[in-house]
Amino acid sequence: MCASPVFAFAHHRGFTHSFLGLFLVCAVVIGFMYFIWRLRGRKTSIPNLPPRWGLLFLFAYIAGLSHILLDFTNNYGVRPFWPFWGTWYSWGVTFIIEPTLFVFLLAGLLLPALFSKQHVPRGAVAARLALACVAGLWCVRAYEIAEAKSNLEKQEFESARPVQVSVYPYWFRVSRLRIGKRWHVVVETQEKFVSSDVNLSTGELDPSETMVFSKSGNTPAFLAARQSYLGRVYLGWAGYPLTTESRQGRDTVVRFQDLRFDYPQLRGRLGLSGSVELDSNLHVISERWGNRQQSPPD
Repeated sequence: MCASPVFAFAHHRGFTHSFLGLFLVCAVVIGFMYFIWRLRGRKTSIPNLPPRWGLLFLFAYIAGLSHILLDFTNNYGVRPFWPFWGTWYSWGVTFIIEPTLFVFLLAGLLLPALFSKQHVPRGAVAARLALACVAGLWCVRAYEIAEAKSNLEKQEFESARPVQVSVYPYWFRVSRLRIGKRWHVVVETQEKFVSSDVNLSTGELDPSETMVFSKSGNTPAFLAARQSYLGRVYLGWAGYPLTTESRQGRDTVVRFQDLRFDYPQLRGRLGLSGSVELDSNLHVISERWGNRQQSPPD
């Protein structure tokens, strides 16, 4: 069961990405360092300077918080209050793999080797500048998204005003040696979802990339599928859940998709979808995450 794909999805960014779980993670890390310290005969690289374990634990916890913060900034999100409640939180100002952040952080790591002076703590200035650039990127992206959402919320889509609008940056491969960035928008109205790339300066959607989806009704198959293990997990995580039904002989397959990840330039490449197969009596036959089957279904 532990190796099954739906189970893995349910626990991805789970306990280890929560405020409570960090205490256990930090305890394991500091405990391992304490074990190594004892093996070395309680010696340190600086004589007469014993380790301050409480301070090391605090620094480890802060490092863990920075990881949660980085995951919070993309649209996949985190559950920081798990296991007390499993609500997902996401900012959505960065892509899951954000090249700009890598440039800032790598520069902060590598440039000190070329320019640091010996009487200055090695890399301290570069590290501060790298962190300032990361924070600046988040602020710029947040402003751009807020402006775009304000413009889009004033428009009509499929002759209806939006109930909810989200804008996400994403990167894609343009050619073998070049990548590009676009902005993906998801608009929800009372009856439809609209997914497209958007021009931030004009607020116009790309007609060639725009797709409109009708919201699924509460059909018996959907109501049964949402009570399955995959259905409960997926709908608890998805920001814009789209469900579709298809027939497979006498059985019904209900597919779950999150339109946050319906990036037009990456459609069909991201496996963040699942499906539930039901028999004619609406009993769960199988659950799948992408193309991998959960066995047995829960």
